Amino acid sequence: MPDRRSLTRYAWLSIAAAVATISLKALAYWLTGSVGLLSDAVESFVNLAGATVALAMLTVAARPPDEDHHYGHDKAEYIASGVEGTLVLGAALAIAVAAVGRLLHPQPLQQAGIGLLACAAASAINFGVARTLLDVGRRFESITLEADARHLLTDVWTSIGVIGGVALVALTGWTPLDPIVALAVAANIVYTGLRLMHRSVLGLLDTALPVADRDTVERILQRHRDRGVQFHAVRTRQAAARRFISMHVLVPGGWTVQQGHALLEQVESEIRGALRNCTVETHLEPIEDPTSFSDVGLDR
Repeated sequence: MPDRRSLTRYAWLSIAAAVATISLKALAYWLTGSVGLLSDAVESFVNLAGATVALAMLTVAARPPDEDHHYGHDKAEYIASGVEGTLVLGAALAIAVAAVGRLLHPQPLQQAGIGLLACAAASAINFGVARTLLDVGRRFESITLEADARHLLTDVWTSIGVIGGVALVALTGWTPLDPIVALAVAANIVYTGLRLMHRSVLGLLDTALPVADRDTVERILQRHRDRGVQFHAVRTRQAAARRFISMHVLVPGGWTVQQGHALLEQVESEIRGALRNCTVETHLEPIEDPTSFSDVGLDR
């Protein structure tokens, strides 16, 4: 398993990017007075808060199992993703309030050109960092880094929309377009926040492995079924990057303990070889004994 302690450096990268983009977007708002650019700056504050939480949770998740946490601390990553989703929803509410106020009381924009350049520079920083975080998050199967990356990418598309809206306001002089763009930004942020929270909840509820992973396990088991071995009570769950799989293995009752043990070792090894970061637990049962089939339910 990769050393997950190294992932905290990417959380620091996200924090640095958030500080830089907050400065640039705040400058853009100060120069133009655009509530659309203000909404973009507010989202960058959420990025900073989310990255800070990500750093804390990645530090916790990297801890090895201990006497109080026998299965490790991987689920801490879901906390980071859930907190970031909540922060995103809070930012959307703040943006919507500011946008409605500006919609009721329009104001002309100032120095739009310089402000848009500052916002564009901030977007370029976010895009570069987001692509890095997404690549590392997928490689290390870190929901925290992946959530942070997707949030940053949402920020990039949001900024592009805001830049386009502010540019149109500057060209046409139609000031209501600025708060309308801000409201569209808020709606997009709500969608992102709900997705992050939904994924975190699924992880905390011990949702089964993705279908592709379960199909991989099934292919391995089928090879052994062809040899007369049976399996049941196959259960899976995932805690961030760590996968957990358990099953009952039914073999002829005349097998020796050594034969049964060798088969279990082979099955476990094949599954661990096919799926990274996987903990496999097996239980051996005689195939002729009726009681072997009395404990296949999810709640035994």
